[in-house]
Amino acid sequence: MVTRKKILIVEDEESLLRLESILLTSKGYDVKGVSNGKAALEAMASEKPDLVLLDIMLPEIDGFEVCRIIKVTEETCHIPVIMLTAKKCQDDFSRGQEVGADWYITKPFKSAMVIETIQRFLP
Repeated sequence: MVTRKKILIVEDEESLLRLESILLTSKGYDVKGVSNGKAALEAMASEKPDLVLLDIMLPEIDGFEVCRIIKVTEETCHIPVIMLTAKKCQDDFSRGQEVGADWYITKPFKSAMVIETIQRFLP
């Protein structure tokens, strides 16, 4: 049996979290969705995802800090993090790179682009 790749979606906007979950589940991924940075870090420890789709503007701990923590933690530093955010300015892209994001997609996004990007990291 083929093990389904696990994706952690971190998105505080419920309708978007649901949409992304449906999209990825329909493509055969095992999806866990959380709505804040603290829950994301807890899920990283318990779920061991293969990839993280991460919003930046989150309650409690923002996506930049969540990404930084993922990338400096030995058990999770190898996990690809794709920033999926409405933040579009160059400073945000640069900050995403600084904290170790593997890719950066801006909202509104095309579903096909998200799937292609994920497939690049999870062949």
